Amino acid sequence: MGGQLDGLKVLVTGAGGGIGEAVALGMAEAGADVSVADIDMARAEAVVSLAEAHGVKAYAMQADCGDLKQIDAMIEGAVSNMGRLDVIVNNAGVTRNAFIMDIDEADWDRMHRVNSKGVFFAMQRAARQMIEQGEGRIINMASIAGRGFSATSNAAYAASKGAVLAMTYVAAHQLGPKNINVNAICPGVTFTDLVDKLIEDRAEEQGRTVPEMREIFERPIPIRRGNDPSDVAALAVFLASPGARNITGQGYNVDGGLINS
Repeated sequence: MGGQLDGLKVLVTGAGGGIGEAVALGMAEAGADVSVADIDMARAEAVVSLAEAHGVKAYAMQADCGDLKQIDAMIEGAVSNMGRLDVIVNNAGVTRNAFIMDIDEADWDRMHRVNSKGVFFAMQRAARQMIEQGEGRIINMASIAGRGFSATSNAAYAASKGAVLAMTYVAAHQLGPKNINVNAICPGVTFTDLVDKLIEDRAEEQGRTVPEMREIFERPIPIRRGNDPSDVAALAVFLASPGARNITGQGYNVDGGLINS
């Protein structure tokens, strides 16, 4: 152990896999104790085992971040386990591929329940604790879909992530005087297990190889490569660090230049 986040207490939601897992492990590698929250307890426990290998304390928590009572219990549990809450990374989110004419009310409500409502109330509840402490960092996981990237696969998802950006900017303005930094990260194409499975399915549908389909996914990206989850995690670790103490109210793209192409 020993790093730029030594002694910090961090809560990461949706941390049982993908970007959330990478963020939790990145925080642990940098020296922070981490509470790993996920709707799937077994996945959270698996990430805790990996985090503990970095010599920090880690805690598994089960939470549906679309349920306000569970959000309250999650925040209270994290503070109880770690003694305080220095950083929250609101990463939990849901989506599915859907043409705009196929999105129904249930789809819309599900995505906004987790992706925007859940982020807002987790941010609010975490901020209450941080105000008591006199400082804190809030990092919200948005998406380039919320910045007007029209090639995204779901309009409801894009709207929910646009809401995350909007609430990030307002929260940064209102919580700044309380010494709380609020920023957002906007990933582009990121090769999580879910995206890898999507590529495999598309390859089979179109009679292509998996490497061919992956190249099609990466072709529009100016830097010609998608993200590994660790690319997104590296920015989250920086935003939690002392070096980012005067950075707030920002939304950072991690997309290889895709949104500007």
